[in-house]
Amino acid sequence: MTVRTLRITALAAASLLALSCGESSQATSAPGAAVAPRATLTVTPRAPAAPAAARARVRGAVVRFSARGVHVDVTIRSDSPTTRDLLARLPLRIDLEELSGREKIAYLSPGLRTKGSPGSDPKDGDLIYYRPWGNLGFYYDAAGIGYSDETINLGTYRATRRQLDRLQGRGVTVRVLRR
Repeated sequence: MTVRTLRITALAAASLLALSCGESSQATSAPGAAVAPRATLTVTPRAPAAPAAARARVRGAVVRFSARGVHVDVTIRSDSPTTRDLLARLPLRIDLEELSGREKIAYLSPGLRTKGSPGSDPKDGDLIYYRPWGNLGFYYDAAGIGYSDETINLGTYRATRRQLDRLQGRGVTVRVLRR
């Protein structure tokens, strides 16, 4: 809990305590008259955040994309809001399609969280998330594509163009292979 939250909670508890301890207008009412219930405030502190070692590892996690007898493994290279959001959604199924002879893409709905995730200069073998379109992309021909704040690097993969072509289509399964 933040200091501000604790202060607000303490102030609310003190206010309720003062109201409940004050003189009741019902004290002078006739015997047997109904008494309104008093408000009770129970404050339950949040559990402390898990230490970094106890949280699931993000950097170095391996995500497997599988379809039609082909497996492409992606090693997550950075711990960012976008990679954490992707890992939290797995397992899932996507449809992978060709885009412009440069990459295989899949749209995610809703899009991944991107605030606080750095842009990148994609290279062949990068799995990226393109913020404006909300899609994952397996780059296999990134020649001439430069740095963009809109292109977030998720990890790297090793696969041939033929493997990516076989992976393309409906029903690609995406899951965490290891963390």
